[in-house]
Amino acid sequence: MENEELANRLKQCRTERGLTQNEVAIFCDITEKAYQNYERNRREPKLSILVRIADFYGVSLDYLVGRTDQKC
Repeated sequence: MENEELANRLKQCRTERGLTQNEVAIFCDITEKAYQNYERNRREPKLSILVRIADFYGVSLDYLVGRTDQKC
């Protein structure tokens, strides 16, 4: 799996908002371990989960995966 940009942006969005991994996981209805794996680039989220994460952070999917530097 080679999506280091997704992992970096997930962590960046979370830390900018002062959130814990568990808080994001609860909103997205996933386990904290699953979210940790996304931030560590060990696993990639399903599209439906990625959409929930993007909605939670108020950013576009393209931003999360590194296709653009514009958040919205």
